[in-house]
Amino acid sequence: MTDDLLEDATARFAEASALATMSDDTRERLTRPASVLKVSIPVRLDNGELQTFAGYRVRYDDTRGPAKGGIRFHPSVTAEEVTTLAFWMTFKTALLDLPFGGGKGGVTVDPKTLSNSELERLSRGYIAAVADVIGPDVDIPAPDVATNQLVMGWMATEYDKIARGHVPAVLTGKPLALGGIQGRDSATSDGAFHVIQVLRDRVLGDLEHPRAVVQGFGNAGSQLARSLHDDGWKVVAVSDSRAAIHDPDGLDVPVLQQHKEDTGSLSSPPSGEELNSGTVLDVPCDALIPSALEGAIHAGNAAVVDCRVVFEVANGPVTADADKILDAKGIEVVPDILVNAGGVTVSWFEWIANRSGDRWSGAMVAERLAERMTTETRYVADLADGRGLKLRTAAYVHALERLTAAVDATGTSAMFGSEGGI
Repeated sequence: MTDDLLEDATARFAEASALATMSDDTRERLTRPASVLKVSIPVRLDNGELQTFAGYRVRYDDTRGPAKGGIRFHPSVTAEEVTTLAFWMTFKTALLDLPFGGGKGGVTVDPKTLSNSELERLSRGYIAAVADVIGPDVDIPAPDVATNQLVMGWMATEYDKIARGHVPAVLTGKPLALGGIQGRDSATSDGAFHVIQVLRDRVLGDLEHPRAVVQGFGNAGSQLARSLHDDGWKVVAVSDSRAAIHDPDGLDVPVLQQHKEDTGSLSSPPSGEELNSGTVLDVPCDALIPSALEGAIHAGNAAVVDCRVVFEVANGPVTADADKILDAKGIEVVPDILVNAGGVTVSWFEWIANRSGDRWSGAMVAERLAERMTTETRYVADLADGRGLKLRTAAYVHALERLTAAVDATGTSAMFGSEGGI
């Protein structure tokens, strides 16, 4: 990952910037990250061996507030990947009108090869290495790929040791007992479900039981599949890294969730036809929902996609080249910076609660999340219709215009005019 991912992000920025009301200052601010930190994290393994891991923390832009973005543990993590994800977070927080900028972090590691105690030492070591560049008013990490509440708990308590005090707002996605918030585990899928509900008639017409394919059956993908199933959709196929399960009449999602919880995989399911996991993208459906990693739909497989709309629950699951192929086929793509923004929105709620010492009920979180996701989705749809834009482009234009307002409010453009950039 990497250069292709960064090129995709740059291409989408260029397309939107040509259509947005954007100052030269904003364009210049967004050409490079504010800071990129690479660290080495030595970890003593259980067998006594010392192993050093590469870690990263990128703060891309903080014009609208402290940087916000997760920490991922994955073998493919690179500085380029983390920078691109921080770039996307800058747009996501602006799109949802959150008082944050964009950040991201990661460690190049396969966490499946580590014991629980090794993983804890790595998590604490990462925070020790980046402690000087994070904080409630500077950069606020959160969970991402292969990190969870437990990891956030280790990281939060490590930061408390370094700060010699209790600083719950330093990161979000923590266990409830350490200042976490109800609804965070399902926030991404809940937010995606609200987006789908708002856009359903626009992209699918009056279908009574739309067919969905969910690629990626992890936390967000499985929970969203369950919400669609409970809402009367036919979830005709789901997949994880090992297998895909298909039933044209609709799968029993709760049974598959239990099967994966019991066995760790979708393989050998109690019902449905098992397919190779790579074939799930060509299963005919109304809505395709990629919920795994970046680049799942690319120039090499986009032609086989057979649906009306793609809802991007993963970050960057459709490449720029694939976008062109899907567009030529008349397939609408609803972008990740909108669809999966429920997670960072509920992280904002947690940050607010931590800073005020308040506690939010699950009902309050759900109500505020629904309100924010619904409002911004409707705005993006209206902007797309009003200007004749694709939904992805409309989302980026909306975010760019909010970023421009913040950059220009710093005074440079106002002093020197639109031709005066920095």
